[in-house]
Amino acid sequence: MAQKTPLHSYHLDMGADMMEFAGYDMPKAYKPLSGGPASPKAEHLQVRSSGGLFDVSHMGRLQFKGVHVLKFLEKVCTRKIRDMKTGQCRYSLVCNEQGGVKDDVIVMRQDEDSFMMVVNASNRAKIVEHFKAVIAANTYKLSFDDVTDKTAMVAVQGPRVIEFIGKFSREIPTLKRYTFTVKNLLIAKLTVARTGYTGEDGVEVILPASMTTMAMKMIMKDVDPKAADAAIKPAGLVARDTLRIEAGMPLYGHELGEEINALSCGVDFAIGMDKDKTDHGDTFIGMEALKKTQAEGGPAKKLVGLRIDSPRQMRQGMAVLSGGKPTGTVTSGCLSPTLNINIAMAFVDKALTAEGTTFEIDLGEGKGTVPATVVKLPFYKKPS
Repeated sequence: MAQKTPLHSYHLDMGADMMEFAGYDMPKAYKPLSGGPASPKAEHLQVRSSGGLFDVSHMGRLQFKGVHVLKFLEKVCTRKIRDMKTGQCRYSLVCNEQGGVKDDVIVMRQDEDSFMMVVNASNRAKIVEHFKAVIAANTYKLSFDDVTDKTAMVAVQGPRVIEFIGKFSREIPTLKRYTFTVKNLLIAKLTVARTGYTGEDGVEVILPASMTTMAMKMIMKDVDPKAADAAIKPAGLVARDTLRIEAGMPLYGHELGEEINALSCGVDFAIGMDKDKTDHGDTFIGMEALKKTQAEGGPAKKLVGLRIDSPRQMRQGMAVLSGGKPTGTVTSGCLSPTLNINIAMAFVDKALTAEGTTFEIDLGEGKGTVPATVVKLPFYKKPS
């Protein structure tokens, strides 16, 4: 039976069409309170034009504290961790020994020896077991607590969100991207981070599960989601996916995976291949394999963005052809609500990644092919 997040009753009250995702009963999209069918496209455009609220409580939240916490995090994270400042967030990968991606995560430094990590819902159990094994194998001295079920997490994203938050907080609008602060809500503490997964500005809030109902009332007290011009409206998983595709953001199981070389995924900035050259000589799990990949000229495939010159939407697993011969595979695709064109991401041979390179996408089952052209990622960038 699917688990319920602390916001489950809120979703039902707001008319959500629910679906099971990563073991949780989650909102797919919301039916308008004025009536009619759910519209993920409308939710997507609401986030791009104003603001949307997402329940992301299904994602894992892990707490680390202790004398060896830095040694541990440097070992499991591809990104440098030691130089993080208190209040800073950092995107990283967690790799296996072969250089494949076990998960992508956000690391948050709470103080000198205390960190929180947000992991993908579908990987939470696997990552917890992996971390326990690494701690045991290296006899690291630190406490490790999975606080997912004790907390909730919501994301509020969109160009009007920071302005909206400024009505009741002076500090949060001053946060820089990928930083966070801790705010008091009565007897509880809220962690508010200027992060997100939509390509828009906004925040993600972690709070005690027991305070969720009260917090939601406070967040939405000046918002009438029934109003056509409401600054913030709830949004579901379908809109979250189309938003992240437009923003060129990878998703585990699509652009990231244990069998996918971390250097293929377009997130090289998150891989500290020179970590071992610091004073501490840190190495991460999978580093040796990735150095070997570099020495051999890099991975055979690289991630690219594709504009699809057809009304047909691309699906994961479709073959990418060059001159009629297979050269890659589609990982994600959608009809972009913002750009009103079909877009996709795909792994293709590294020699064919230049902008303007043309391919054909095999629709499968004898349905023929459609043309595609390599374009720069991300597909969409919020106006500066």
